[in-house]
Amino acid sequence: MHKNRDAALNRLKRLEGQVRGIAKMIEDDRYCVDVLTQIAAARAALKGVEKLVIDDHAAHCIEDALASGDPQDQRAKFTELLDLLDKARG
Repeated sequence: MHKNRDAALNRLKRLEGQVRGIAKMIEDDRYCVDVLTQIAAARAALKGVEKLVIDDHAAHCIEDALASGDPQDQRAKFTELLDLLDKARG
């Protein structure tokens, strides 16, 4: 990762605390809807990190493949990006 490295790490550190908070909520037998709300927020935060990593992949790995002029490498990186986006949707 390049440009978004620090932002992704900061988000993951916050997310780590959020997940610990969810575990504590479950230990404390908190109301299910409150727990599920926090789980949804954690999932959204993780999606944000995923977007940062995909953005960096597109900005660096794919850009490098395009600049290389190597059609095989370009095709491989493009296919890789499509696979990543498919996994991100799932």
